[in-house]
Amino acid sequence: MTRILTIEDDETTAREIIAELSGHGFEVEWADNGMTGLAKALSGNYDLITLDRMLPSVDGLAIVTAMRRENIDTPVLMISALSDVDERVQGLRAGGDDYLVKPFASDEMAARVEVLLRRKERQVPQTVLRILDLELDLVARTVSRRKTQLDLLPMEFRLLEYMMRNSEQILTRTMLFESVWGYHFDPGTNIIDVHIGRLRRKVDSPGLPPLIHTVRGSGYILSEHR
Repeated sequence: MTRILTIEDDETTAREIIAELSGHGFEVEWADNGMTGLAKALSGNYDLITLDRMLPSVDGLAIVTAMRRENIDTPVLMISALSDVDERVQGLRAGGDDYLVKPFASDEMAARVEVLLRRKERQVPQTVLRILDLELDLVARTVSRRKTQLDLLPMEFRLLEYMMRNSEQILTRTMLFESVWGYHFDPGTNIIDVHIGRLRRKVDSPGLPPLIHTVRGSGYILSEHR
């Protein structure tokens, strides 16, 4: 039976979700706070997660970020009263697969869940990321450029993985900090610039076309077209 985890602190909303999904034949488990939800989500024991954006102790954005950082690919339907476009974009970029705004119709929520489950069934696990001659192997945890192995530290590996998954997109320091480190961005720190500098020296060694570029005033981009 398909197992779904609902992370929702509002009991009325949670029971609405549980009733609707149970009626579709799904087994639904409920976590009523972010800390419990995070522990359950990181177990990887569910086929799909419905995730409230605003939660006590640990919010939904931190949960989905932690999941993706640990390479847990469980589909996540984010549900929130925050309807602002930037909020939706932030949730999706952090690793959410779909975003539903409260109040919502129960049958639409169930339909979105079914779409995400069908999509998961069709997916072939991607274990190697490639951009031009740069290759990152998620299983072997190795990185190479022109078949030459690169010696990356764990955080450099995570940073490069995120940039490769979002290649050709401008990534702000806030996006990098929150998605890779999992913390809210502190504008007073230069940790992003330090790690980007180290990563660039390893990936874009002399004689190779540069892939990591600085976008002045905005952030960074991994692109083969600049």
